[in-house]
Amino acid sequence: MSKRKQKDDDGNEDNSDDSLVNVDFDFFDPNPDVDYLALKRLATQLWQGDAESLQVHDFAELVLSQPQVGTTIKCDGKESDPYAFLTVVNVHVHQTRPFVKALIDYVLNKSSGNPMFHAALKDLLGPQDLQSHNHLAFVFSERLMNMPVQLMPVMYKMLSEEIQWALDDNEPFKFSHYLFLSQTCKLSAEEVAELDHRVPPSKKQRAAVISSNEPKIIPIHPEDEQILQLATSTVDFTYSTAVQRDSDSLGLDLGGRLMLMPAERLPQLVNALAEAYPPPQSP
Repeated sequence: MSKRKQKDDDGNEDNSDDSLVNVDFDFFDPNPDVDYLALKRLATQLWQGDAESLQVHDFAELVLSQPQVGTTIKCDGKESDPYAFLTVVNVHVHQTRPFVKALIDYVLNKSSGNPMFHAALKDLLGPQDLQSHNHLAFVFSERLMNMPVQLMPVMYKMLSEEIQWALDDNEPFKFSHYLFLSQTCKLSAEEVAELDHRVPPSKKQRAAVISSNEPKIIPIHPEDEQILQLATSTVDFTYSTAVQRDSDSLGLDLGGRLMLMPAERLPQLVNALAEAYPPPQSP
């Protein structure tokens, strides 16, 4: 049985031939019997060419070994592949796992561009600090590109509730901080100008951050804007295996973003997401 069902209505009110599309999204616990390959694909989509060095196979096994925390979204029942995934991993508890070892090295390396952020991570992830009670949660959040952002408030609310239920059962989910690793894209000055020209007036407010004709780094997922507002430290980085585009190449220059948020701000994040991305209204 699914955790919850949500309907997404995607329509167009003009006189074009576009028709209304109704999609039912079901929310499930992670399914170790089904989700392994799809989870690896989502992780590879997020981490790009760095996924192999991050031991993505061990990551998938670790996440699916704790189905009491985390949510998937599916459209064709429990046995189908997930279209979205949100969960957390206790870095301190699982510090001997290949994925967590690789993750620690990776984030310490990528955070070096921000000395204050790097120092904060070292305070959490140093050899002695890994034995402390200040546990760090790594947040994994990824979805197929056509999934609506309005699903994220529900997923984060479920995550917050599941963490509390796990704590009530004396499970190791008491954290001092949450670490987010998300994806960005870099737009050239020409791409910024073209995008700003194409944005309709109703979307000008969201486009304000990319209105000047200068290269910009923007998040792939809109909810990162709310996370960023509550984060105490953040840094953008390039993938270790990034392929540089020339001026004639198609596609996006993708990169990564690390954000560190105190654990006590999770309820604020849940509320901020619910306010920013309410469910679509039925016509």
